[in-house]
Amino acid sequence: MSLSSRCRTWVAWAMLGFCSLSALAQDRLPATAWKASASVERGRALLSNRQDSGCVLCHVVPGLVGGGDIGPSLVGLAERADAEQIRQRIADPRLLNPDTVMPAYFSTQGLQRVVTAYVGQTVLSGQALEDIVAYLLRDQSPTGPLGSHRP
Repeated sequence: MSLSSRCRTWVAWAMLGFCSLSALAQDRLPATAWKASASVERGRALLSNRQDSGCVLCHVVPGLVGGGDIGPSLVGLAERADAEQIRQRIADPRLLNPDTVMPAYFSTQGLQRVVTAYVGQTVLSGQALEDIVAYLLRDQSPTGPLGSHRP
């Protein structure tokens, strides 16, 4: 392979890398200031509470009874995604899939028909977001303390 051929190949790979970095940036949301005080127990409570988060209405959540089948199962999520990816999907899944039916739980951008009293407020607080991420990343093995399989 000639030098110019190698240069073109390198430039092509570099350009692909830059494109991937841009997509990767949209796929991740760094930790919030509340990560240090995240609680697995509060996360479990939030995930199971239909009024606060509604997660169990659409997802099978590891360690919780029941769950819906509108969204993907969250069993084994820690093996498929890291904290920043999980956080982004909860915060504003529209950035990854504009046609999603999942609400943007930690965003106030682009929302329509919001009741005046709630304009500018997120559905979840930063602490609640980090608590849910902590629960979803805990030990999810079948022998783990909270279990991972749907009863």
